[in-house]
Amino acid sequence: MDHSSGQVVWTPSRQQIERANVTRLMRRHGIETFEELRARSVADPEWFWPAVVDDLDIAFTSPWTRLVDISRGPQWATWFEGATVNAAYNVTRHGSGSRAESAAVVWEGEDGSTTTLSYADLKRSTAQAAGALAQLGVTQGDTVGLYLPMIPEAVIAFLACASIGAVVVPLFSGFASEAAVVRLRDAGVTVLVTADGYLRRGRVQDLKSTADRVAVGAGIQKVLVVSRFGRCATWDPQRDVAWDEALDRAQPIDPVPLPAETPMLIAYTSGTTGRPKGSVHVHGGWVVKVAEELAYQFDVGPGDRFHWVTDMGWIVGAWMTIGVGTLGATLVLYEGSPDHPEPDRLWRLVERHGVTVLGVSPTLIRSLRAHDDHWLNGPDLSSVRILGTTGEPIDPSSWWWLFDQVGGGRCPVINISGGTEVGVCFLSPHPVNPLKIASVHGPVLGLDVDIFDTSGRSAEVGQMGELVCRGVWPGMTRGLWRDADRYLKTYWARWDDVWVHGDWAVRDEDGFWFLHGRSDDTLNVAGKRVGPAEVEAALTAHDAVIEAAVVGVPDPVRGEALCCYCVIAPDHGPTDVLRAELADLVVQRMGKPFRPRMVRFVTALPKTRSAKVVRRAIRAIAMGEDPGDISTLEDPGALSAVRNPS
Repeated sequence: MDHSSGQVVWTPSRQQIERANVTRLMRRHGIETFEELRARSVADPEWFWPAVVDDLDIAFTSPWTRLVDISRGPQWATWFEGATVNAAYNVTRHGSGSRAESAAVVWEGEDGSTTTLSYADLKRSTAQAAGALAQLGVTQGDTVGLYLPMIPEAVIAFLACASIGAVVVPLFSGFASEAAVVRLRDAGVTVLVTADGYLRRGRVQDLKSTADRVAVGAGIQKVLVVSRFGRCATWDPQRDVAWDEALDRAQPIDPVPLPAETPMLIAYTSGTTGRPKGSVHVHGGWVVKVAEELAYQFDVGPGDRFHWVTDMGWIVGAWMTIGVGTLGATLVLYEGSPDHPEPDRLWRLVERHGVTVLGVSPTLIRSLRAHDDHWLNGPDLSSVRILGTTGEPIDPSSWWWLFDQVGGGRCPVINISGGTEVGVCFLSPHPVNPLKIASVHGPVLGLDVDIFDTSGRSAEVGQMGELVCRGVWPGMTRGLWRDADRYLKTYWARWDDVWVHGDWAVRDEDGFWFLHGRSDDTLNVAGKRVGPAEVEAALTAHDAVIEAAVVGVPDPVRGEALCCYCVIAPDHGPTDVLRAELADLVVQRMGKPFRPRMVRFVTALPKTRSAKVVRRAIRAIAMGEDPGDISTLEDPGALSAVRNPS
């Protein structure tokens, strides 16, 4: 199939439409079409967001007197004025209701060990952990660092912090100590929750020793240590506290009602330059927005089992912890590598635990595609009804593989885009929408999203432009932690009262939207501006290429010339013939001015844990410059591959 045909390749069946949560919402309010719902949700937020709260039974412990206040400007909008709410309570409340014995969290370790927590278990453990934090001196407004692998205690600790009004600062479990220290210092963290280790590709990773260095560097006063393996190389009796012992002696504390604007989360994301940005999210706005997304975009509800291959240090960790739990579904966690010990590990996990909603990043899709498709033949994936992906623009070939090979052509691919700062989605299909390959379909409900040209007007059909948002929404960040000026300069400075997201987007003649990468990665070749994702899609269309990154370097004639870095499949060699074929393919897809100056073969691309390729580092190496801050890279060794290509 031509993966760039632009044709609709999936249409929901009547049964899929009938069972969709968003269909229920429409019928409750006499709305006949999704397009009508989207338009009304933007035009009448005073109707839409209360309708969401009611439809999803989101628990506010006291009502709001005003839905939204923009008296300080849209940059500083506040929501649910006068109301009290607790995001953790919206999850743990199921521990006392009809879902008390239903599975809240199912965990599988890389060694095959498993644990299941019912909602009653989760409520009890969260209350004990909240009491343990209080005994360590944590009070409302204090920041608490989570430096944990994907184990049940990561969910419990997150909810425990939120329960008592502490602010969660989740960190990627693979961070080196320096990267963790920078974030914990910035957030003013004095209490850290960690584990003695975790498994990755069959090897025990000593997380506690790294946490010791982090504690010293960040001035941490207390470290709460979860025992995954029952051994720690070092133990400071003045600072370190055993998780199990702390919970056993704690007095349980149930979630306390909090003003809706109480900070709940500082989620760090990397800028292209400078120190990491700490996006602040609050209880009321977060629980409403993420529950709305998971209910209406991913169709999550009681009885579903949701698994996304992620880490608690990425925004998806917080998103699914609160969103899936609020909706009373089951969160499936996995500790290790999704292709260990065999490439079918993820598919076997789906089968074992009956996963119904499965999320994978484009990077992981490309990695799994590199293995022979026979690994998909054995496991039974019939439980899956919704597929998801996010993290970067997905290339058409990978989208099609996920849709056709993993989903069997029967499951919609909910290709979402948004970010840490927007909590969480700007663009997404819904399960009642038809799909085109690699499309994000269009704006989500309740947000006035547009594509602007350089003059600040809505871009024409087929014209690539800046992704922007007018108006406000509950899940938007309440600014960057202790850096209001940077927040305003980063998102609000280009056009008055308009959020500029930093992504290139385009819509086709049928109204389907597509992403083309970060606008700060824009390539300008012979006066033509293109996103790198478009060129990368041309390269990955070749069977030999697993993934690719394209950067521009100065060129005296064309302004910029293209440098292409490709990871190739094991059964292809880095030959000059392949190099020429790839260059010709770019010309065929993009035109003669876009013939690459060079095509290089590498064993890996430098990426963040959230699967974004760090093109600025690649470009710096291509130009012989210092790549700058690389603390957010999942594997800093990938830079060596770029420095020493074939």
